[in-house]
Amino acid sequence: MMKRWCLLATLFLASAAIAAVDVNKATEADLDGLNGVGPATTQLILKERKKGDFKDWADLMHRVKGIGDARANKLSAAGLTVSGASYKDKPHKDKEKAAKAGQKSADDKPATLTPAAVKPLEKKSEAKPTDGKPTEGKPATSKP
Repeated sequence: MMKRWCLLATLFLASAAIAAVDVNKATEADLDGLNGVGPATTQLILKERKKGDFKDWADLMHRVKGIGDARANKLSAAGLTVSGASYKDKPHKDKEKAAKAGQKSADDKPATLTPAAVKPLEKKSEAKPTDGKPTEGKPATSKP
């Protein structure tokens, strides 16, 4: 029974540590307590928040220097939200390439040769003389 209470208490404390912190309502201590947010970033966020609440993640990233896609994704994973919303990371180009390389679409079928797809080789036509001189075995044609 004691093990269950300890487990329950541990889960409660772990969930409290991961609780969401809204950037528009957080105190300085709340922001400093987040993994990935230091005193300098906290001051930048508070300074910009005095000008007005952040509308969304794009607004936060635009107004607070040093927060880009990768850092916004990490901060969101640490529990930071903007107006209650977590950051939905847009895949980076490298991630898109890796995802495409791992996935095959219906168009990625191996090529197979069917009788209808194979065309017989066409005979090359002999080159016509461009200088008006006859070629071997053929009469000369005059140009108008």
